[in-house]
Order: sequence, then structure tokens, then C-alpha cells
Amino acid sequence: MDTKQTPPSMFNANPNSVGVHEVVCEEENEEKEEHVRPKTTSTLADTEKRYKKHNNRLRPSLPPPPARSFDRQMSLETGLNQNSKGKGIDRMALPRSGRSFGGFDYNNIEGKKADFSIFRTKSTLSKQNSLLPLRKDHRDNQMESQRTYGSSEGVDESLNKSVPVGRYYAALRGPELDQVKDYEDILLPKDEKWPFLLRFPIGCFGICLGLSSQAVLWRALATSPATKFLHVSPFINIAIWLLATAAVCSVFVAYILKCIFYFEAVKREYFHPIRVNFFFAPWVVFMFLAIGAPPRFVSEPLHPAVWCAFMGPYFLLELKIYGQWLSGGKRRLCKVVNPSTHLSVVGNFVGAILAAKCGWLEAAKFLWSVGFAHYLVVFVTLYQRLPTSEALPKELHPVYSMFIAAPSAASIAWQTIYGEFDGLSRTCFFIALFLYISLVVRITFFTGFRFSLAWWSYTFPMTTASVATIKYAEHVPTIVSKGLALTLSFMSSTMVSLLFVSTLLHAFVWKTLFPNDLAIAITKKRLIKDRKPFKKAYDLKRWTKQALTKHTKDDFDAQNEAF
Repeated sequence: MDTKQTPPSMFNANPNSVGVHEVVCEEENEEKEEHVRPKTTSTLADTEKRYKKHNNRLRPSLPPPPARSFDRQMSLETGLNQNSKGKGIDRMALPRSGRSFGGFDYNNIEGKKADFSIFRTKSTLSKQNSLLPLRKDHRDNQMESQRTYGSSEGVDESLNKSVPVGRYYAALRGPELDQVKDYEDILLPKDEKWPFLLRFPIGCFGICLGLSSQAVLWRALATSPATKFLHVSPFINIAIWLLATAAVCSVFVAYILKCIFYFEAVKREYFHPIRVNFFFAPWVVFMFLAIGAPPRFVSEPLHPAVWCAFMGPYFLLELKIYGQWLSGGKRRLCKVVNPSTHLSVVGNFVGAILAAKCGWLEAAKFLWSVGFAHYLVVFVTLYQRLPTSEALPKELHPVYSMFIAAPSAASIAWQTIYGEFDGLSRTCFFIALFLYISLVVRITFFTGFRFSLAWWSYTFPMTTASVATIKYAEHVPTIVSKGLALTLSFMSSTMVSLLFVSTLLHAFVWKTLFPNDLAIAITKKRLIKDRKPFKKAYDLKRWTKQALTKHTKDDFDAQNEAF
């Protein structure tokens, strides 16, 4: 077999450059080929040659792919011109307009599906399967060559690492940081429908929050002396409780499956500055269901094991998140705080209510103290807008309702622990009532927004404020307090009903409830070269000093020449 040997002078001229050329195989005897093949052939050429021989053995009837030359460096940002016709591979820049590249040059390979396995759970079995010889066509060859020979500049290294919190703010926008900016690329294609589990976000627990809190509200309406004149049927509480139980079981099972099959996507949601707070939501929902359970199903006091089962995971996650706030670093409170952060605080007050119903008053007092201390810090940080020192954009106005949840829950928890609506409980209630009124008078804050699952998480603050008002009306039985309790309860139930109907329409009629979750597919770094940053101040001083020195020297030389 005739082969072309590269003269040694080529390597001596530039030792850092290695030319990789394909060698067309004419014989199948590997031992003879080893004697003929020169020793100076590069390692990459040997690998490519063995790969071609393996392909030819699998498919002897197919002709070998055309020979091509590959440069030593091929960036992921560089496309391959299919019309090169043997004249070498032309380079053309891929557009960077927010389109996904679908797992390494997805748009340039026709008929190639996206590689969703990059978000699958990494296991020993999958690693073993990846080592098995696979039958690949020419397009797979091209894909593999880009992955193998491509430079590390375009490859995203964040699949198994945490994405910095600043990267989420830089790459995403929208009320829940769920929309990719126009100039950003993602790891998966936008024009293809993703698997259901990848499209299933942690924010779905907001639906369970809204329904389970309604179960608590309608139990209070049916059993409270302040609303006894309404003659509310207890069957409403039973129906809503069963509906909330079915919803939380369905969502919980679906997300457990996502953790099993797409754990890498779950990690992305955990490092998301907003969605990390929804990891508290399942345990808050379970505690709401225990508190709002119909009297026919449970008897008070509840067993302490119920409190331990629901509060244990919440407390462990709380230690992790609060530790990040306190110890500083990239995820300190002033960097990640947002209105949904109240979810990580409200659970303490809900846990205190459940602990009091279980008879553990000291545990309830402990949780109330922890929750109130962190509520003050979160409230002050959000009130001053320390992370950005800017006003919230219009898309984020609905999240203002989260300010109502914590003081309302604190008021109910204090009344449940001590058995009376005393001064501190009323103080928390009046804070929540003022914040509620300040939002209601600004109706334009809640107009002109598209439907989203995130709206569900903003219904339980309204429900919690309604329950706190009912508790207040029990201790202050006046027409004003009872009328206020009925008004807030009606507004809360109406909002939940509208969202429930909208959710059903989007799920079963329009089938738009779960779009592609673009927020989890961002890259760790921008794949385009950013503009050069401004030079530092000391560089400007140095340049100014050099310019003045040079100008003075030129003037001095000119004067000497004149003399």
C-alpha cells in the first residue's frame, strides 16, 4: 500500500503544529498495514484510521466517506461548509441570536435529533454502554469529530458542575428567570419538543400550595365561630383537601421520576436563584394538608411523627440554604434574594403551627423564632433592593404578593402556640394587612401578564392572609373584622378558581402548560467572545503618564534641533 510520509523537515520547522490527514485503506490485513505504516504518523490519524476500518467491517457494502483534512483546532463556534468539494474545509461563523445548538452543531446536521442524554442521570451502566462499539453513519462521524477535535472554547463544562448564580441573571430574563435572552445559546434545541420530564419544572408545586392552603381556609370557614353564620358545609373542605392531595401526589411522583432519570436537570434547578426556593414547597404543602385535614379524617392532637416526617427534610434544606446566606460567597443573601425567597421563611411558621397542633410547644417556639429572625433580614434586603439597587421591572410586579405570606403565617403561628391573638400576633397581622392593601390599590401592577404556573405560588399568600383575618375576627368579633374576613376569603377563592380553570385549559385544550424549560439549558459561559472590558484606572494613569512624557521629550528634541 502506498502511503505518503511527512518529511521530518516539516515537523522541525514548527513543532507545535500537527497536520492530521485521513488515509484511505485499501487492505484489510492489519498486521501487514502495521509494518507499512510509518512511525511518524500522528496519534489522531491512527485513531481516525482504526475508526474507518471498524465502520467498513460493519458495513462492507457502503463506500468509505470522502477524504477530508481537519485542522488541528476546530472551534465549536465554527461550522463546516458542505460545499467545499475537496478544497479544504471552509470556516463560517454560526449565528449567535439566542438559538440553541442542540448538542454540538445541531442545526448543521439534517435529520439529527437533539442529544437529551446530556441531562440524564449519570450512572455506571450508562458509562459502560458508552464504551460499547456503536454503528455510526457519516453524520455521526462528523458529530464525533467535532466533539473530539473541537477546541475547549465552545464546549460547555457546566453539565456536571454548578452554574454560577450570576450566570443565571446574565443569561435569563422574565418574571421567574425562565426566558433566555436573545444573544444567548442553550444546550438543547428550541424548535423541538423536549421530553415531558425535562419540561416539568419544580414550580409545579405552586399548584399544590394554592390548593392545600385553600383546604386550610375552608376548614377555618366551616369551623370558626366568626363565620358560623355562613353555615359553610364541611364537604367543601373535604373536596378541596382530596383535590389537593391528588395534585401533590401526582406532582411529587412526577418530580421523583425526574430526579431518577434527569438528575442533571434537577441540579440545574437547584442552583437557579429562584427555583431553589421551590424545593421547600413540597414540605410546606404536606404541612398545609396536615393542618387543613377534615376533622372526619384526623383527630387532634396530631401524632408527632407527622411533624417529624414533614419538617425533617425542610429543616435540613434550611440549614444548607441559610448557611450559604450567612457564610457569604457567591450565593450569599444579597446576591440571590428575590420575593420567592419568602418560601424558605414561611415554612418555619407553618411548621410551628403543625408542631403546636402536635403538642410540641417548645419546638413550635423554636421554629417561630428562627423564621421571624430570617424574615426580618429578607424583608429589609428586599425592601432596599440591595442586590441591584434598582426597582423591580413590570414583569416582576406579581411577586410582591409574597411579602404578605410571612407576617400572616407568623400571626397564625403565634396565636396557635399561645392560644390568644395578643399584641405580637396582632402586630404581625397588621403588617400583613397593610402590605395587602398597598398592593390592592395598585391594580395596574397585576395587568398585562401572560398565564404562567408561577402565578399559583402567589395565591397562598392571599389565602394565608384570609385565614389570619378569620383568626383576628374570632378575638375581635365586629362587623368590620367579619366583613374583612369574608372579603379576603372571597378574593382568594376567586383567584384560585380562575387559575384552576386556566390551568385545565392550558393543559388539556391548548396543550401549552409545559413549554420547553429553557432556563435549565443555559451554558456555563457565553459561547461568543465578549467585548473587551474597559481598562482599569491605573492603566489609564500609566498611559497618560507615558503620553505626557513622550510629548515633553518630543518638544525638548524639537527645541534642541532649532538651536
